[in-house]
Amino acid sequence: MRKSTRSPHDPSRGLPRGLSRRSLFALTAVLPLAAATAGPAAAAPAPEGAPTVGGERLARAGVQVSDATGLPTKLNSRAWLVAEWETGHVLAAYCAHQRLAPASTLKMLFADTVLRKFDRAERHTVTEADLADIPEGSSLVGIRLGVTYTVEQLWQGVFLRSGNDAVHVLAHMNGGVDRTVAEMQARADDLQALDTHVVSPDGFDHPGQLSSAYDLTLFARHGLRNADFRAYCGTRTADFPAGGTKTFQIQNTDRLLTGAWGLRTYDGLIGVKNGYTSHAGNTFTGAAVRDGRTLLVTVMHPEAGSNAVYEETAALLDWGFAHGRSAQPVGTLVEAISEGGAPAGAGSGPAGRKTARAAAGAPGAAADGPSALRLLEGGAGTVALLAGGAWALRRRLRRRKAAVAPGGPGEPGPSTSAPTSAPRSAPTSGRTSAPRSAPTGDSGGRHRR
Repeated sequence: MRKSTRSPHDPSRGLPRGLSRRSLFALTAVLPLAAATAGPAAAAPAPEGAPTVGGERLARAGVQVSDATGLPTKLNSRAWLVAEWETGHVLAAYCAHQRLAPASTLKMLFADTVLRKFDRAERHTVTEADLADIPEGSSLVGIRLGVTYTVEQLWQGVFLRSGNDAVHVLAHMNGGVDRTVAEMQARADDLQALDTHVVSPDGFDHPGQLSSAYDLTLFARHGLRNADFRAYCGTRTADFPAGGTKTFQIQNTDRLLTGAWGLRTYDGLIGVKNGYTSHAGNTFTGAAVRDGRTLLVTVMHPEAGSNAVYEETAALLDWGFAHGRSAQPVGTLVEAISEGGAPAGAGSGPAGRKTARAAAGAPGAAADGPSALRLLEGGAGTVALLAGGAWALRRRLRRRKAAVAPGGPGEPGPSTSAPTSAPRSAPTSGRTSAPRSAPTGDSGGRHRR
C-alpha cells in the first residue's frame, strides 16, 4: 500500500488562501468537461529585451527563412521547424517556440534521459507496481504481468509501438514515475528546452504538459548522438515476448519509415518519433540523411488528416535537401549546458536562465514537479484552468513522493545494430557513450502513438 501521508512535495502546500484541497477536488466533480477540453497554455509574453533560446528570429510571427526559395506553400501545421543535424542551424521555422501538447514525441526526452542507465541485456520481471498509473486509453505494446523482458525489448516497445506500458516499466526501474519526471525536466532544462514542461514520462495528455517544435528538435538532435537511440528509432519490426516461448511481431508506427496507411517510405529516413492524442492531434519529428547531410524536421498539429503530419514532414525534408544549402540560418539548436553550451541569457547564471525561460513561455516549474499555482495556469478560461489544475493536483496526491536524484548505473556500449557509416564528424559529447557521429539511414484509443 502506498502511504498517503502529506510530504514536503505535496502539491497542495502553498495553495492560495481559501483554495483548499477539498475545494479543488470538488471542482473536478462539478467540471469534468471543462477539464477534459481545456486547451494547452498560450505562450506567456516575453519580458522586454529577454533573450529567445536559439535566436530572436525564432520568436517572431510568421515563416522565418532567409535567402532560399521553394518552401512548401500548403502547410497548415500550428508549428514546424527545419534544421541541420550536424551544425544545429535552423534553416526555416514557423512558430518555433509555440507551446503545444507534444503527445508521444515527448518519449524522445524520456529516452534521452533514461536510455543510458540500463544495459540492453538486463532482464526485468514485470510487477503490478510497474503497470500502475498507466493512463486510461493509452497506447500499449502488450506488456504482461509476471513476464520477463530485456531492456532492449522494453525500448523496442517504446520506440516502435509507443507503448506507455513499456514506458512505465522503465520508469519504475528508474526509481518511479515521479523521479523520472523530475529527471526529464532537469534534462530538458540542461538541453535549454525551456518551452517544455513535463508532467508524465509517456507524453499522454495532462494539464500543463507542453513542448514546442524547437524543443522537440533539440531532443531528437541530442538523442541521435547515442547509437542505441538511433538503432531503436530506425527499427521497423521486432519480435516481442508474449509469455513463455511465444512472441508476436510489432511494427514501427512511423509511417514514413514503414510505408503504412498509403504513404511511401521516405528515402534516407532514420526515425525519429511520432505522436498522436485526441487532444494534441498529430505531431512528428523526423530525421533523414542524403549525400552525407542529415536534416531534422518537426511538425506539430496539422489541421487535416492523420497522414498530413508525415506529408508535411516529407515536403519540408525535400525542401531542405533541395534548397537548404543556400538558406542563411534563422536560428540555431543550442547545446546542452552540461556539454559546454552557453546558457541563454548571456551566461548570467540561474537568473539569466530564469529570464530566458520566461521569454520562451515555459511554465518554469521546479525540478520536483509543478507548483500548485503553475498547474492552475494556461487553460482556456478561468473555469477550465481550475478544473484542469484540480485534476492534476488530485493525481499527484495519489503518487509517491518525488525523489530527485539524477544519474544512474553505468552507460552501455554502442548498439551492435546501430548504423555504421556517418556523413561527417561533430564535437564529442560529454556524457553519451556513443560518439557524436552523424546518424545514418537507409531507404527506407485516445492516445495511439
